[in-house]
Amino acid sequence: MGDATAPAGSKTAELDAPLSALGFEIEEVSPSRLTGRLVVTDTCCQPFKVLHGGVSALIAEGLASMGAHMASGYRRVAGMQLSINHFRSAAAGDTVLARAVPIHIGRSTQVWEVKLWKMDASTQGEGPQIAEARVTLLCNLPVPDEMKSAGESLRKYSKL
Repeated sequence: MGDATAPAGSKTAELDAPLSALGFEIEEVSPSRLTGRLVVTDTCCQPFKVLHGGVSALIAEGLASMGAHMASGYRRVAGMQLSINHFRSAAAGDTVLARAVPIHIGRSTQVWEVKLWKMDASTQGEGPQIAEARVTLLCNLPVPDEMKSAGESLRKYSKL
């Protein structure tokens, strides 16, 4: 069972430093689903004060990689391909919700779907979808000895 007492920010800092640096908060962590949220700040925006597409791609690859790592029994994974479509913008101040789920878990590759939505302020749930990504990962790679502890943080927070 995950560590429910850890503040969301500290969990994200432990699991994915680049996402944490942007203010992303990882919420649900399991081999079959990862979720999180980001309040869009100026740091995350392109010059027109909307969420930078590269930030959406970082969220997609980060969540998919964590999920694939868990789903492969904590073996090393490597991103092979990332494809993302942006449908709508999210402005500074908006909250973006993200969810990653596996589409295919094979012996040597995995494909994950990652969707991003603006949060609906009235329900605190999913509003309009802003982006959708597919992430293909090479999986079940050997873990170098010096990186054997890489999966410990995921195990700590994972809900199996």
